[in-house]
Amino acid sequence: MMQRSSRIFSNEDARRLADRRLPRLVFDFVEGASGREVGTARNVSQFDNVMLQPRVMTDVAQSSLATTFMGQSYKVPFGIAPMGMCNLVHPMADASIASASKAMDFPMCLSSAASTSIEDMARMAGLHAWFQLYFGGSQEASFAMVERAQIAGYETLILTVDVPQVSRRVRDLRNGFTVPFAMTPRAFWDFATHPSWSLSTLAAGAPRPMNFTDSKGSNTFDRGASRSGADWAFLERLRGKWPGKLIVKGVTSAADALRIRSLGADAIYVSNHGGRQLDSVPPAIRLLPLIRAAVGPEFPLLFDSGIRNGEDIIKALALGADFVMIGRPALFALGAEGAAGLNALLSCFATDISVVMAQLGITSIDQLGPNVIFQDASHAHVDAETKTQAALRLAAKT
Repeated sequence: MMQRSSRIFSNEDARRLADRRLPRLVFDFVEGASGREVGTARNVSQFDNVMLQPRVMTDVAQSSLATTFMGQSYKVPFGIAPMGMCNLVHPMADASIASASKAMDFPMCLSSAASTSIEDMARMAGLHAWFQLYFGGSQEASFAMVERAQIAGYETLILTVDVPQVSRRVRDLRNGFTVPFAMTPRAFWDFATHPSWSLSTLAAGAPRPMNFTDSKGSNTFDRGASRSGADWAFLERLRGKWPGKLIVKGVTSAADALRIRSLGADAIYVSNHGGRQLDSVPPAIRLLPLIRAAVGPEFPLLFDSGIRNGEDIIKALALGADFVMIGRPALFALGAEGAAGLNALLSCFATDISVVMAQLGITSIDQLGPNVIFQDASHAHVDAETKTQAALRLAAKT
């Protein structure tokens, strides 16, 4: 049985408890974003403007959260997004994510910048693990990492393309956040006043990016390095070399989505990086229907950015996503109470989805579409073309 926290019933609970336990520079690394952080706020607040239309007197006693994405069946319609250095929030964060993915049957994605190696995560999570590639240093270095993933048995690769240059994140600059940590007087006091985190991290060893090492085993990760080598030519070459499923992450433009599809990607991951790259980026949930309309009803779409509960997941699925990934809330839960915190929050998300489906009068994920979105003259979030495309998609599913 999965151990679950008795104190976490929402993302807000997880965030509050994580804020108490984590040093300021670690908490701010997780929560922070670019600029004035209004992009992140818009991601979240825009979900409040999407309303759902309940339906009554439907027998929903037998319902299922199961769904299929890119030919693979999962018991829930969500997974864990790729996030670097998860073990900063808890020494066993990556292992806890791997365990949850197998117990609940969902995919999780290991970041290139993870504090667990490609090979170790493959052993822990098996085929529930996907691998996310950041272009690093050179094409040769990037393809060497791809080859490691292939040898380790990964079948799904996500190429992240929305970080040509790492943005200035003011919280990190103020806190002096670096990888590895620089033990400044301010950082020393921060760690000393958060003994639970400090003692557990000291016992496990300070986390570091495990997939950027030289022949001598020394860390070569440069957090501020340019990743602009992930261009169109690189995508073409990657498609030719990677035999498994290929997903392109960080897409916010319908025109880019069409070009990515034409180059042979198996799916597109609609995301604005949680507002961590561009403060003026439109809310991701507003972009999702536009990209769905562009690529048509059948092409697989992943989504993240702004998800804070199961109801948000339902909204993303209704507006065009086939599958949803969870980011910051998972790290807050892990930072709050480790595996027990993560398990509790994911259980809350799953229960939310079940309850909302019952309110909407549906019994399966594939019944979600524009039919469940409330529309009136003052809340028109889906234009006529998008409604048509979404209706075709729903009809194709049923």
